[in-house]
Amino acid sequence: MSPTEPRAWTSPALPVGPRVPVWAPAAKRVELHLPGDDRLVDMVPAPDGWWTAPFDLEPGTDYAFRVDGSPDRPDPRSALQPDSVHGPSRTVDPTAWQWTDQDWTGKDLLGSVIYELHVGTFTPEGTLDGAISRLGHLAELGVDIVELMPLAAFPGRAGWGYDGVGLWAVHEAYGGPDALMRFVDAAHHAGIGVCLDVVYNHLGPSGNYLSVFGPYFTPAHHTPWGEAVNYDHDGSQQVRAFVIDSALRWLRDFHIDALRLDAIHEIKDDAEAADPPQTHVLAELSDAVTALSAELGRPLSLVAEADLNDVGVITPTDQEPPATAPSLGMTAQWADDVHHALHARLTGEDQGYYGDFAEPGAWAKAYGGAFLHNGTWSTFRGRVWGAPVPEGTDPRRFVVFGSNHDQVGNRAVGDRPSAGLDDAALAATAALVLLSPYTPMLFMGEEWGTRTPFQFFTDHEEEDLARSVSKGRVREFAGFGWDADDIPDPQAAGTVEASRLDWSELEEADHARMLAWYRALTALRRDLAWPQRTAWPRIDETDDVLTVIYEDIVVATNLSGRQQPVPAVTEVLLSWDPVDSDLTCLPPGQTLVARR
Repeated sequence: MSPTEPRAWTSPALPVGPRVPVWAPAAKRVELHLPGDDRLVDMVPAPDGWWTAPFDLEPGTDYAFRVDGSPDRPDPRSALQPDSVHGPSRTVDPTAWQWTDQDWTGKDLLGSVIYELHVGTFTPEGTLDGAISRLGHLAELGVDIVELMPLAAFPGRAGWGYDGVGLWAVHEAYGGPDALMRFVDAAHHAGIGVCLDVVYNHLGPSGNYLSVFGPYFTPAHHTPWGEAVNYDHDGSQQVRAFVIDSALRWLRDFHIDALRLDAIHEIKDDAEAADPPQTHVLAELSDAVTALSAELGRPLSLVAEADLNDVGVITPTDQEPPATAPSLGMTAQWADDVHHALHARLTGEDQGYYGDFAEPGAWAKAYGGAFLHNGTWSTFRGRVWGAPVPEGTDPRRFVVFGSNHDQVGNRAVGDRPSAGLDDAALAATAALVLLSPYTPMLFMGEEWGTRTPFQFFTDHEEEDLARSVSKGRVREFAGFGWDADDIPDPQAAGTVEASRLDWSELEEADHARMLAWYRALTALRRDLAWPQRTAWPRIDETDDVLTVIYEDIVVATNLSGRQQPVPAVTEVLLSWDPVDSDLTCLPPGQTLVARR
């Protein structure tokens, strides 16, 4: 095997098919229930703990499993849950959709403009078909890749999707698998790639029936959400296949271009410590995706959310890790430190983890190097955190943003930066993100400075769970001085509606101006061939002027209340307010992009 040849993925699982195979290694009996005619049929044992139906099921057939006399349970690899995550599964023919994106050659994620959206609140319809109607807006904005928050089946109609339990299904309220295929096809025709947010570190508490079938979880590890997914103990080979096969299916069958992996620091895998050592599940996934990319002839990407500050996450799997994290081979990773430093600098907030980022020089260090904590003391964590970014690292391997679903929705009332910052500060954020050396990501609605919040919402049917979630939200923010009456109830229908984008804002002059600014910035990126740039800039933070200095371009924003000198420029390319081409001082609140 050559140093650059990916390790080919050979799944130990039986392939999904019309005989609906299911893995239940400890079961004595597995029955197939067909509720359409209320038939019970014994499944047939197969090697390695698998069971198969004795006949083919036609597409559109509802079915469920009973394991050793259990109640009906949905198929762990169900493609469609038409009623709920608790009800029967339905067979789907993945080849039925007639794709029309044959000319799509893919999209390189590095240097692309990514746009994160939540399907349920992006449009009035709250569906994938509704989102199709806004693809023209995204194309005009200059979006290269749209990132969909999780679509895997989750309980109820409304939610963020991070409590999904049907990892192979598409949430029915969004339109199901057919709607996802329609969306991807339409996005590709609009010249936009699609990234899907997937959650492989835990499953939600409601509708999670995997333990009925096999050892999908292990008490050997713990996550903030409970038991960890079993990636490294007895039975883990099939669990790893369950996850990796699911990921490859999104890329292959749904023509998805990239996957964003949620909180990979909570994917617990000690396989490398085993005797003999095993490959980390994420490295195995990375190699499998690389091999699939070669097979399909288009780029496929993996983006990690990692609270590690360690470039091992993006180090190729055939190279030695530079620090503590193993070489996982991800295409890119989120750089939360850049957001935190920019947010603290613009808002003055210093509570919680923002405390470290409110220190003098924090913005320049984080913005100029991706990590603030790169082997330094973190007051918030009470320990040394992170590792340095090695010289020569491509800055485009870090995804940066001025806001995202977490940084907005995990605030007490889901308020966006637009709730506390004026338009000049929002314009500065846009320029510093879109003209950073990194891969930029926008969050739905920020391009016009929407005032719509994005709040935390759920739709649990179980009263005890619903009450627990609501009380937990109040308890979480009580320590920060928030009154219970001011915290939106996650279970209230009004919380979802309050979070739905108000597209009529675009008819207002200030919102239209902000949208024009974002469009001008993305157009400038194209004109300057920004996505191909790999040089790190020089950063200056003198007298409340934030200056990003490239070899040929300077980006500067004046946060002070008075005029400030700026580096010599030869041509102003873009400015929030009109300025003279021969300016030597930058007015307060002004942001400009100029040639040096």
